[in-house]
Amino acid sequence: MPDREPRRVVVGRIVGLFGVAGWVKVYSYTQPKTNLFAYADWKLATADGWRAVRLEAGQEQGKGLIARVAGIDDRDEARQWVGSDIAVARELLPEPDPGEYYWVDLQGLAVRTVDGVELGAVSHLFETGANDVMVVRGERERLIPFTLDHVVQRVDQQEGVIEVDWDPEF
Repeated sequence: MPDREPRRVVVGRIVGLFGVAGWVKVYSYTQPKTNLFAYADWKLATADGWRAVRLEAGQEQGKGLIARVAGIDDRDEARQWVGSDIAVARELLPEPDPGEYYWVDLQGLAVRTVDGVELGAVSHLFETGANDVMVVRGERERLIPFTLDHVVQRVDQQEGVIEVDWDPEF
C-alpha cells in the first residue's frame, strides 16, 4: 500500500515578480508574516498537483516579502509560479495552544448541535473580519460562525466532532 501524502497547510502565495534573477513577491498567511520563511521545504501548487521546492532566501522588501526559490533562476521561470499557493507539511507547524486550531485540522470534522442533530462536516473555513466561518456540508450547506464558547461549544479532534449551539433549521 503506498504511503499517503502528508497533509499540507497553505501558508502563503506567490503574488508577483521581483527583479530579473528569479526572486518572487510572496504574500504570507502566517503571523507574523515573516514566519513564512521559517519553513524551507515548500510545496507549490501546479495544475497537476504540488511540486516540492526549497526556499533559498526570503526577506522583507518595503511593505511586502520577497523570496528566492531553488531552481528558479530568472524572471521568465519565476513568472509561471505567480498565483501559486505555497504550502508546507502540517507536521512542520508548531502545535497550537489550547483552544486554538489550524483550519486544516478542523476540515472534515463532523458538526452536530448540542442536542445531537448531525449537520454535516466542515468543508472549509473563511475569514469575514468579524469572525471565522465554517462551511458545513450535509443535506445542505450551512455557514456557521466559528466563535468559541458562543456558537462552538466543543471541539474534539480525537472524536472527530465539533459541537455547536446552532438551530438546525437555520
